[in-house]
Amino acid sequence: MGQMKFDIVIFDLDGTLADTAPDLTAALNHALVRLGRTPVPADDVRHMVGHGVRVLLRNGLAATGEVSEALIDQGFPIFFDYYEKHIADGTRPYDGVETVLDALAAQDVKLAICTNKLEVLARDLVAALGWQDRFAAIVGGDTLPQRKPDPAPVYEAIRQAGGGRAVFIGDSISDTDAARAAGIPCVALTFGFSDRPADQLGATVLIDHFDELIPALERLG
Repeated sequence: MGQMKFDIVIFDLDGTLADTAPDLTAALNHALVRLGRTPVPADDVRHMVGHGVRVLLRNGLAATGEVSEALIDQGFPIFFDYYEKHIADGTRPYDGVETVLDALAAQDVKLAICTNKLEVLARDLVAALGWQDRFAAIVGGDTLPQRKPDPAPVYEAIRQAGGGRAVFIGDSISDTDAARAAGIPCVALTFGFSDRPADQLGATVLIDHFDELIPALERLG
């Protein structure tokens, strides 16, 4: 292992650190059925995630009929209550994630999360996965008035983690756009929940597996 040149590695959460699609799909479909709609397939939900609960509900409603702010308002607490109770029933870390987190921590790299998931849900999920002591910062979609792709949450994650040279790891256009706006490099995953092909994300580097992350960071550094 070479010398790491980054002080902070910031990760997106859904579709980056963990495959949360099973539980997000279950919560979304629970809300849709309660609203009189039909369920949507998990493969479709993977392309709806990354912009927060309200956008996920909007996308689910649009896929099954008409959309209105009133329906989104009605569905929000139904989704939230169900998801909070089932946040890690089917969610699993991606292969190699914990090995990478351990290796970065061993080099005294600070780890942070910057997600559009509500902060309380992000913290609940991190705790459910047993990761509550791993991250120096967790910035959610409602931590600040702004959310990704605005760079403000990225700056806040860097600030909370103590400052220094940072890199962002993500899977969606919100991640790559936020990193670019913040002026830091971005490594994008070719798996995850992107709504477009990975080579269209504009990332600094693409990787196919977490085994490739630390060598990619060493090259970037």
